[in-house]
Amino acid sequence: MDAGAIASLMQHPIDSALLVLDRDGMPLAANPAAQALGLQHAAARYAPLLQDLRRILASDGLQAVACSLPGPQRRLDGWLRAVRAPGGGVLAYTLGIPDPEGASRWQVALDSAGHGLWDWDIAANRIFRSESWLAMLGYTADDAPDASLESALALVHPDDIERVRRSVRAHLDGHAGVYAGEHRVRHRDGSWRWVRDSGRVVAWSADGQPLRMVGTHTAIDEQKQLEGELRRQQALLEEIQRIAAMVPWSWDPRLDAGWWPADLYHLTGHPYRPRDSARAWLRRLPRPAAAALRAAWRRMRRDGQPVHFDMDLHDVHGAPLQLHAWARPELDAAGHIVRVLGQVQDVTAQRSADALLRWRTELLDRVSALGHIGGCEIEPVSRRVQWTEECCRIHGLPPGPLALDDALALYTRDSRQAFEAALSRLAAGGPPEQLELCFYRGSGQRVWVQVLVETDGRRGLAPRLVALFRDITRERETSERIELLSHYDLLTGLPNRSLLRAQAEEAIAAAQDGGGAEALGLLLFDLDGFKNINDSFGHAAGDAMLKAAAGRMHHALGNGELFGRLGGDEFLVVLRGADPAAAEALAGRLIDVLSEPLAFGSEQLKVGASAGIALLGRDGGAFDDLLRAAHAALRVARERGRNSWQLHNEDIHRQTRRRLEIEHSLRGALEREEFSLVYQPQVSLRDGQAPGVEALLRWHRPAGLCHPGEFIPVAEQCGEIVRLGEWVIAEACRQAVAWHAAGLDFGRIAVNVSGVQLRDRGFAERVVALCQRAGWPPGRLELELTESALIVDSDSLRHCFQVFERHGVQLAVDDFGTGFSNLQYLNRFPVQRLKIDRSFVTDMLRDPNAGEVTQAIIHLGHALGMRVVAEGVETLEEQAQLARWGCDEIQGYLYTRPLPPRELAQWLRQLSGEPGPAAWAAGVASHGR
Repeated sequence: MDAGAIASLMQHPIDSALLVLDRDGMPLAANPAAQALGLQHAAARYAPLLQDLRRILASDGLQAVACSLPGPQRRLDGWLRAVRAPGGGVLAYTLGIPDPEGASRWQVALDSAGHGLWDWDIAANRIFRSESWLAMLGYTADDAPDASLESALALVHPDDIERVRRSVRAHLDGHAGVYAGEHRVRHRDGSWRWVRDSGRVVAWSADGQPLRMVGTHTAIDEQKQLEGELRRQQALLEEIQRIAAMVPWSWDPRLDAGWWPADLYHLTGHPYRPRDSARAWLRRLPRPAAAALRAAWRRMRRDGQPVHFDMDLHDVHGAPLQLHAWARPELDAAGHIVRVLGQVQDVTAQRSADALLRWRTELLDRVSALGHIGGCEIEPVSRRVQWTEECCRIHGLPPGPLALDDALALYTRDSRQAFEAALSRLAAGGPPEQLELCFYRGSGQRVWVQVLVETDGRRGLAPRLVALFRDITRERETSERIELLSHYDLLTGLPNRSLLRAQAEEAIAAAQDGGGAEALGLLLFDLDGFKNINDSFGHAAGDAMLKAAAGRMHHALGNGELFGRLGGDEFLVVLRGADPAAAEALAGRLIDVLSEPLAFGSEQLKVGASAGIALLGRDGGAFDDLLRAAHAALRVARERGRNSWQLHNEDIHRQTRRRLEIEHSLRGALEREEFSLVYQPQVSLRDGQAPGVEALLRWHRPAGLCHPGEFIPVAEQCGEIVRLGEWVIAEACRQAVAWHAAGLDFGRIAVNVSGVQLRDRGFAERVVALCQRAGWPPGRLELELTESALIVDSDSLRHCFQVFERHGVQLAVDDFGTGFSNLQYLNRFPVQRLKIDRSFVTDMLRDPNAGEVTQAIIHLGHALGMRVVAEGVETLEEQAQLARWGCDEIQGYLYTRPLPPRELAQWLRQLSGEPGPAAWAAGVASHGR
């Protein structure tokens, strides 16, 4: 600590007794009030006893701790504080006695102008404040702030309020014995005042809840100023030395003993030695440096005057090190030197800077030319200008004298006005400004420049303005290109989704402002079969189709309509002044032009188009609402087939809401155990046994019944089908194991599988693992697949079926005959069973065509070595006809409806005791439907 700074600080006129202690607790300085009390002697005497308090301040980061010392007539109660460096370390301590003449701390809190009393009724959230508390912040009883805790916290500085809240809460929760802290509080005049706030709970309820808390505010602005000044003085001294790279030292020539700080050893690259002599330094230094040191000593001993000298060394890494040293002798009465005080400064960088100054000036000139940065100096009054050659080149002007007005004549009007306004602000004392300006060279070329203009007011020179010009033409053109690409589709050149949204929202706002809220429609188009074009002919063909679609739409719509590419193969048209008839007419016209064939090489590419239409006002008042409605209508149009459009209506809205409701309910339904399985047997027409049992999923939805045909497609779209399907397999296998353990006779357990599951990576391996985990043989598991899941051949699908075939998992085609006419997939995949769709079975006795199809499916299955199962058999006549045609197995209400596990177990037990189909028919009425 600097002794002069401390002595200066102690002269501040404050009433409190203040003592500055070093890090060992020994007094460094005392103000008059402390000296009158003899506080420095008491602090020195009891310094060892206060060691724990100093350790707490140093290690726990507290602001202050209470401290008591014996005084001449009474005990002296005060606060011990730490003075910290900017880095957090402790520099010194202060011991303050708030009112040395007061009788006690309680009296000080009540009577002193620097203290105030507060009393908080916690239950009522009311705070009583003493007059001294109010006066401390400039208030009176008439204009006191509100008495709630929130109002009290509102006075606390924003940077301190969270710390105050935590401290109060810690005491109220019992984590701290007292509440204490220091923070800033807003004075009535708007300034911030430092206070020390402390208190404790003095009353509790019967269940231990705090009811009342009492404490004091103590003004500590003066102490904070002193502490801050101490820190600033110390930091200033250290910073000055650090910036100047100076290291102090001293030497006693009579004892040849000196004080050499560690920084000096570090600077010269030598290991630190606590005791060292000047002779040792002379031996350690290179000969030229040692000679300079001896010569300086001889001059100082001869003249008795300060000296300075240079030394050339090498640092610890062997790099050149240049030091400049000062030495000042202290003389006794006889004129003999008794001590030498000095400093050493590292001037290596300064000397290097001087040596490089000329080279750097030349380098800057070269960089200016290479970086296309020109400059000029402008005299504000005369407007005379000095231009660099590079600045003339940027403007396309010959080097030489050039008036400012002549150069500004090249600029556009807006740029010229902006530059003149900046010059005026700078001439009036404004800060530097950066501008982007545009001008045209004599050749007509447009140039953008970035201009930095500032005032040069160096001493000894007349005020002038300096401008630096940098050519940013390429950067601006690139930025404009990026801006263009960010709003337009790169492939088609049409507005992209971002620009479409902005344009559509503007059109919607204009329609609504004009009172014609229904005079606008959104038409969303999707190319049917576009994915097949990409898959079959490549992405080049797909890109050509998209470009052609954009061109055809542009030709059909003209320049006045808003339209663009929404993404993928979707295009959006914003039709102004659209009633339903006009929107549908436009949709039909655009579908016709989009469906025309496109020549691509030797191929004729053809796609269809579907459209969904939403109208402003009827289907929503915002862009997102209309777009959702158009998407919903488009989905309905695509379900109808190609080349159709659909106007959004209330039915579509209800369907969309219903789908969203189902999707939302599906999330977590499995965890809520809302699903169960029922089982329907498949009966052999040959021996009357049950070779298989099909597991069917049921959803016990709290909001009401939901048929599998409704929620399964939604589960496939949202991805829930993967987890749900695996739960069905696991539960069916577990139930099959339980039936088998009960001695029930049946062959396989059948489970329906979605095409989404088949495409999921690792599905086949997980199916086998689920069987093994349940203890059910994979060979007794049958997966029922739809034709749509098998029609698209892929490597992943083939891998899936290879795993199934290796483990014996059986495959069946469900609802056969309702899907695709191309039956090549039956030869590609290991299918063991065909299931005739119930629609054919229901109509086969009264519709000859249905009967022929049913018989053909049975013959086809047998020809391919498969067994055939008929679904939906409900009468003995249907059973008899299927038996005559050679059907292998039947499934339907003729035997039983789908049953819960316990009822199906009873049915299987009855089956084992009743040998033939004739006996089952008698039980149809008892089983019901």
